[in-house]
Amino acid sequence: MKRRGLKLFATAGILLTLALAGCGNKEVEKTEKVSAQPKEEQILTVYSAGPDGLAANIQQAFEEKTGIKVEMFQGTTGKILSRLEAEKNNPVADVVVLASVASMDGLKETSQLQSYQDAKQAEKINSDWSDAEGYYYGYSASALGIAYNTKNTQEVPTDWSDLAKEQWQNKINIPDPSLSGSAVDFLYGYALAEKNAWKTMGLWKNNGLQVNGANKEALDAVITGDKNATIAGVDYMAYKAKADGEPVEIMYPKSGTVVSPRAVGILKDAKHIEAAKEYVDFLLSDEGQKLVTDAYLLPGNKEIPVKNRAALDEVPQLTVNWKGAEADQLEILTKFNDMFR
Repeated sequence: MKRRGLKLFATAGILLTLALAGCGNKEVEKTEKVSAQPKEEQILTVYSAGPDGLAANIQQAFEEKTGIKVEMFQGTTGKILSRLEAEKNNPVADVVVLASVASMDGLKETSQLQSYQDAKQAEKINSDWSDAEGYYYGYSASALGIAYNTKNTQEVPTDWSDLAKEQWQNKINIPDPSLSGSAVDFLYGYALAEKNAWKTMGLWKNNGLQVNGANKEALDAVITGDKNATIAGVDYMAYKAKADGEPVEIMYPKSGTVVSPRAVGILKDAKHIEAAKEYVDFLLSDEGQKLVTDAYLLPGNKEIPVKNRAALDEVPQLTVNWKGAEADQLEILTKFNDMFR
């Protein structure tokens, strides 16, 4: 639709072209004026899909190191994408952090990001999670497993199909993929890599699988004992709950699971470009990567040791290609919703 709109503008004549060019020059001047401000006068706007504690720690450490103030909006990937869409005629954000690299790739494909190929330590970040042209970097990731209540579980499942057994009837849930980017990533990777995926999902449905809010709501149901297991449970949340003394554990099915990268990118209409680049540099730095591991996430830089969790090479993985995945994810989400609602 955007390309068709541009063609219509192109046929409108010289006057309109000159007018658009004038507007463009004003935007450039505005951006240059903002970038010329002293750091202490700049306020970098970041839209981040959590986790809450990590986002706050990164904000504090970044502000202390650079002197640049950050205005942070936190929400799910879906809420952030909705906000970007609502603000497309009056963009606000400079940097976006999403819990789904497929959604980030979708922003690139619709020309909403700008490239930053010279990011510091970019060469150390997992290339499978990042864009080769520098439009986004997978600075962290979570693995999606089966989070289960240790008090209520007598026999720990070993694979996805185990949750179709009678002992799990009406005791399993899954985060709502309409609210959770990582849940969409799981459905996408599982459906593409596992030939019996939809059959297994049908068995889960017949066994009383409940679609249970976003990631936190789904895990809370397991912690309280209302449910015994969460399918596609976000592992860093389970590790955090376990560290807090909750009766929860995470396991990775032997046939493999999806590792869901979380990516950072600079928006095309960013007004504080140099500050935005410093924010990306910070997330990729050793200091930023250590904050990532403190939150029980997998770091984008494999050289940074993980903290009280399974390392990337210890997680049985399904092979997932994230390039151009967003369109296919929409089809899978529609099929899932048709099955469960």
